[in-house]
Amino acid sequence: MAPTKPKGFILTRRWWDTPTGTTIEYWLATDAGPLKVLLTAQTSVAFVETRFRAAVDAAIQALPGVQLRELTLKTFQQGPVVGVYARQFRQLGQLARTLQPLNIPLLEADVRPHDRYLMERFITAGVLVEDGVDGARLKPAPDYRPVLKVVSLDIETSENGELYSIALDGLPERVVFMLGEPSPEPTETAETLDFALIYLPTRKAMVESLNDWFARNDPDAIIGWNVIQFDLRVLQKTADQCGVPLLLGRDRSPIAWRTHPRKQAYFFAPIPGRIVIDGIDALKAAVWSFPSFSLEAVSQALLGEGKAIGDAYDKMAEINRRYREDKPALAAYNIRDCELVLRIFEKAQLLQFVMERAQTTGLAADHFGGSIAAFSHHYLPRMHRLGYVAPSVGEIQRKAYPGGYVMDSKPGFYDSVLVLDYKSLYPSIIRTYCVDPVGYAEGQHASDPAAQIRGPMGTLFSRDKHCLPEIVTTLSRSRDEAKRAKNEPLSQALKLLMNSFAGVLGATECRFFSPELVSAVTLRGHEIVKRTQVFVENRGYEAIYGDTDSIFIWLGRTHTNAEAHAVGADLVRDINAWWTHTLHAEQGLANFLEIEFDTHYAKFFMPTIRGSDVGSKKRYAGLSTDVAGKEEMVFRGLEMARSDWTPLARQFQDGLLSRIFHELPYREFVTDYARSTLAGAKDELLIYRKRLRHSLDDYRVNVPPQVRAARIADAYNAKRNRPMQYQNGGWIEYVMTQNGPEPLENRQSRVDYEHYLSKQLKPIADAILHPMGDSFTALTSSQRGLFA
Repeated sequence: MAPTKPKGFILTRRWWDTPTGTTIEYWLATDAGPLKVLLTAQTSVAFVETRFRAAVDAAIQALPGVQLRELTLKTFQQGPVVGVYARQFRQLGQLARTLQPLNIPLLEADVRPHDRYLMERFITAGVLVEDGVDGARLKPAPDYRPVLKVVSLDIETSENGELYSIALDGLPERVVFMLGEPSPEPTETAETLDFALIYLPTRKAMVESLNDWFARNDPDAIIGWNVIQFDLRVLQKTADQCGVPLLLGRDRSPIAWRTHPRKQAYFFAPIPGRIVIDGIDALKAAVWSFPSFSLEAVSQALLGEGKAIGDAYDKMAEINRRYREDKPALAAYNIRDCELVLRIFEKAQLLQFVMERAQTTGLAADHFGGSIAAFSHHYLPRMHRLGYVAPSVGEIQRKAYPGGYVMDSKPGFYDSVLVLDYKSLYPSIIRTYCVDPVGYAEGQHASDPAAQIRGPMGTLFSRDKHCLPEIVTTLSRSRDEAKRAKNEPLSQALKLLMNSFAGVLGATECRFFSPELVSAVTLRGHEIVKRTQVFVENRGYEAIYGDTDSIFIWLGRTHTNAEAHAVGADLVRDINAWWTHTLHAEQGLANFLEIEFDTHYAKFFMPTIRGSDVGSKKRYAGLSTDVAGKEEMVFRGLEMARSDWTPLARQFQDGLLSRIFHELPYREFVTDYARSTLAGAKDELLIYRKRLRHSLDDYRVNVPPQVRAARIADAYNAKRNRPMQYQNGGWIEYVMTQNGPEPLENRQSRVDYEHYLSKQLKPIADAILHPMGDSFTALTSSQRGLFA
């Protein structure tokens, strides 16, 4: 019987050099459990221009096992190259440093062995493992997705970072390891626990028990909230202080800690055989947005419930009390956080998104960000097959290029505004106009004009030799299939990857950085929106705003919802048909541009820039109606959507616009709202909540209100032997008083109501009322002195 060929999903990857070559290790999740694949005696490769061969020949004499080979590859400047093959990957780094003073670039020498092995075989995350003559071989298995074993990890500590407890949830062995001994008398909480509570005499014993738990339960993924920067860091420090190793990896391996190259206080925690997924990073990568990403705030927003103690100011004091007096209650609080993280991951489909993102990008499943690396993973093997090698980072100097097009808006209130959006505009431009690094190199050197596509600023692209349009086409088709299959995590991952390509071409950290290439995309976007505006206005409608890939169209008079949707459908059909005809007539191009109907605003408001009559950009509000006639208030860029404005302001803006949109009297609402604010009836809405992005000591010259409030709070807490929780940043809540900003935990002075009227309500009211010939001052001047 033929040997089985297991399928697996890559969890982790790493490499190391040996005397016989480079070894690559992949840990896979398979249906039969974890599988480690070792590829030994691997050769590493880079490239150098043939004109430098003599100098390179001399340099490699000191590097045994490094040799040059003739290749049929070339640079973008059409210069031929030779391959540099090294027994050990680190030899390429040595050679690159030797050649640097001679201004000889060693091309692609920075591509790591485990990444090159995958990309050159068009592997992203799913693999088929085959046995070869010289060992295992991996092939793509793009449709394979295993069920991962997941553990949610959370710890509790003192205010000084001293470990109290470790909670683990998500697998059958649910447990909390607690420092100390149980109370002589059982507490009420202890009788209701649905997990194992294990008391341990020392922190060393806690770390050892944690190591044993991981070896015994063997999870594929560790999830948590700030799990790397806090939980794992504390566990590592605790293990180091106790003189015991922290062995959370498969084969009882340690964490391979490393710091961010530009942010030394930011850590990465590669764990062999296990992925580590921080819930905050995963949500941000999936483009979720919350005013705060604290576990409490996200839990309340997604699940409608929160932590057992919540974000109260005396949370630390309560944790300390439970540790001293009621350890089962602390354990319940600890594992409750684990449970919330598990439920957030399930609700937001974060684990599915992370896996689909890995399969889409080729990056490690717990690698967030990485648009440049994902671009390279897809692009390098394809350009090699077209006969090119990649340039080095920094080969092209930084130069400005135009961004997305934003049309001057026409401020005011409107009835019946349609929004039409170009579907994935920048990826569609890349497909339609063949914008591509290889295509640019080929187009600039093509002798036959018929083989060229004319781009902005005199750029020329090859009509038939390119890589990026095919990559985008494949991803776009996959996304359409994912949408049909209702696979939202995959659809989102594909969308984010495609939409990142234009930005990658404009990133100086990318080896393919090119102002000409990114301009060829953005300037086409300008042209497309402008020509769409002309088309719409030739139909008798008015374009009142446009932003990158969308256009806002005023229909000129009030339309019913059904009429507006019918107009939108006609415009979509006709614009798309016009592009198909125009692109073929102008350059013989197939059309991949597709405009879609997005929204019908029965009522729409475009404000002015504050203090002027000029229309604002990226700021508007509207009352949208779908096909079924369901209404929704939409705010973009206005105070309603800004977390640094008080609930007082957001509620006021919502109420005022809602009344105007529904043609209800608004003057009495404004005066009543101001009157009740002055009377103290809305004091619960006066709270500012702002983030402290630096330590308090960093604010020396310009001290914003939130820092002044935080300093008062920490001084107050210090006097009461409470932790000074704002010294190193965080979120502060405060109220503006007649003596300035004061934190909620120590508010002493009367509220400065005039501040809230003049700084919160008036700017919002005037932006809305000005087009109507009205103002906040005119409506409230008669009553504002009553409560001074």
